Amino acid sequence: MFDTDRESVQLAQDRSAEMTTVGGGTPVVPPPTRRRRRKGIGWPARLEIALMTGPTLLVFLSFVILPVAMAAYYGFFSWQGYGPPTEFVGLRNYVLIFQDGTFIDALQHNAAIVVLSLVLQGPAALLLALLLNRKMRGQTLIRVLVFVPYVISEVVVGTGWSLLLQGNGAVNALLEDLGMGWLRSDWLSDPDRAIWTLMGILTWKYIGFAVILFLAGLQGIPEELTEAAAIDGASYWQIQRRITLPLLGPTIRIWAFLSMIGALQLFDLVYIIWGQYIASTAGTSTMATYMVANGRMAGEYGYGNAVAVVLFAVSLVVALVYQRFVLRRDTEGAITGGRN
Repeated sequence: MFDTDRESVQLAQDRSAEMTTVGGGTPVVPPPTRRRRRKGIGWPARLEIALMTGPTLLVFLSFVILPVAMAAYYGFFSWQGYGPPTEFVGLRNYVLIFQDGTFIDALQHNAAIVVLSLVLQGPAALLLALLLNRKMRGQTLIRVLVFVPYVISEVVVGTGWSLLLQGNGAVNALLEDLGMGWLRSDWLSDPDRAIWTLMGILTWKYIGFAVILFLAGLQGIPEELTEAAAIDGASYWQIQRRITLPLLGPTIRIWAFLSMIGALQLFDLVYIIWGQYIASTAGTSTMATYMVANGRMAGEYGYGNAVAVVLFAVSLVVALVYQRFVLRRDTEGAITGGRN
């Protein structure tokens, strides 16, 4: 048995030697492989790229990078907003920012708004999107009504809610008429309620944006998957948990990113409803309102620019961390022409 195996191996080696030799036994050397040179981008293509990206790059540099650089520069000076800055103070403005308890409170308020926005708006918007994705009467009207608050100006929203929620406003009057006067409250000035009042207004206004995003993501989920799962006996909620939510994951993560950045830069509604001074006492101040109150309104433009740089740095760090640990799977999956 072993002799037969040895003969088979020897026969295979002899056949391989015959295939790799020519005539008198000269081995055949395969020709060297030539690496293809990549053709460089020609000047017409480079000119086209420059014409296409040049205006956008110029706008980005002019309205984003340059203002940030100028704010960082002015933040090193004690400057009152007129004339060239001359009183150089170094890092004093930045040190004072983090030594001010009011700024720390504003930073904590921003963090609370970020978390509460994700916790309150996300599940509510997802449930509404699932509901509105089903065929029902008045579907279009309900979608419009849900989205209308998002397109209303912040000035109109802030002014309207500030009038409704005053001590003698319509909300308290309605509670009295319904026999629930014990629920009357100072919705805007009570520090224990003001932050929840703000979150209610933010949820009412911005939930429509999340619903529209989720509805767009639901339209991209193939119906064949849900139909096959239903045929296999899966319930409605099992289909949503096992199929809809995983496939809707990229849309949810993008919405969460936009919501976080918007919450960190929140200014207009707080400033309109509570004003520059009441916001700090009511417990609804943000880094942006702190910047305006202690920068422009106080005549300390150098200090205000330093606060703006800190706000930009906080937003940038949050964005980079979220991109690194959350959005990375989506961006990598979207890249074409991967490694060979």
